[in-house]
Amino acid sequence: MSMDLRTGAAFWPIKNGLISVYPALDCDETCDVVIVGAGITGALVAERLSKSGCDVVVVDRHDVATGSTAATTGLLQYETDTSLTELASHVGIDRAVRSWQLGRAAIDDIEALSQDCGCGFARRPSLYMASSRWDVQALKAECALRHEHGFDVSWMDRAAIAKVFGFTRHGAIFSRADGEVDAYRLTHGLLAEASRLGARIYDRTNVSHVRTEPGGVTIETDRGTTVRARRLVVASGYEVAEQFGRDQGDLHSTWVFISEPVADLSWWPDRCLIWETRRPYTYLRTTSDGRVLVGGEDEGWSRHHENTRLLRNKTERLMKRFSALFPDVRLEVAYAWAGVFGTTKDGLPYIGTVPEHPNTCFALGYGGNGITFSTIAADLIRDWWAGHPNPDAELFSFAR
Repeated sequence: MSMDLRTGAAFWPIKNGLISVYPALDCDETCDVVIVGAGITGALVAERLSKSGCDVVVVDRHDVATGSTAATTGLLQYETDTSLTELASHVGIDRAVRSWQLGRAAIDDIEALSQDCGCGFARRPSLYMASSRWDVQALKAECALRHEHGFDVSWMDRAAIAKVFGFTRHGAIFSRADGEVDAYRLTHGLLAEASRLGARIYDRTNVSHVRTEPGGVTIETDRGTTVRARRLVVASGYEVAEQFGRDQGDLHSTWVFISEPVADLSWWPDRCLIWETRRPYTYLRTTSDGRVLVGGEDEGWSRHHENTRLLRNKTERLMKRFSALFPDVRLEVAYAWAGVFGTTKDGLPYIGTVPEHPNTCFALGYGGNGITFSTIAADLIRDWWAGHPNPDAELFSFAR
């Protein structure tokens, strides 16, 4: 049974409309690399490979960018959902720091890629708040660890938060170098660039079977067509278990609403990203056209996620969380939706190869940082295709 990756009215496809139209695959193709998945991950990989001179074909069972990419909130953070302290306990401090450094560099890359896309990219600081007084000591230690390893952070106590933001919290890490983006529009821009460089993009084409052959792979589609390629990249996100039997994470649902435009956002300092230590956490951002986006209320994924009454209830609870921070601000909900995201034990994505699928690389951007993880994946896959060993590959391997 096909998984619904979103429920409700996701804002980004409504705002942007039908940017590009791609055909279904109605003839056989041959290429260097075939990419399964035309969301933000597949688009980043396609652009990076095409720019390297690789002959690329992209296929997706849905319309381009209408799965998880349409539901993403577009927060760009180098910080993982797993704190640097906790991540270091899983993988060691050197690897933990390196993964965060790669996330920071990924935001720089996204900024460069966004120059001609009109995709609402903006640099934003972030405020990571202690949800209770019992979180303060650990959060202070986390701030010190980040600072020690070169991340641009500072500690804000209760008085500083009240002075700058106008609400009270027990303490927070103020971090720089994060950002926000319209991932739906960025995906279309990247696919357009890959197409200009020779890539062929096909949507509404489901992969029904994959055959491994000497020196390559052949994918068969539900339309009776095939793509023969030297390599296969699987970028189909949370549908990977259904299509390829490779599932390394736990799926969750998250709920989001976005407001009608707010005339004056001067009460929101630096329009920074806001999130908190409690789990599940609430997260907030603004958009390029002056809207407020609030998300959270996460639960383990199930078909319950598709319930419209639940969507209304979650929206009301998110509004209450917003009002607890900004009680004098009145928002009007424009759109609300639910999306799916995945988590791993250590908070890092899985990017790499596995023995049971020769000539195949998986790019599974699990976690709350899927866009930055996908940007990292594009670099790793480019090097995998070129046969250039990448020392960072082991950070995200299935064998870690």
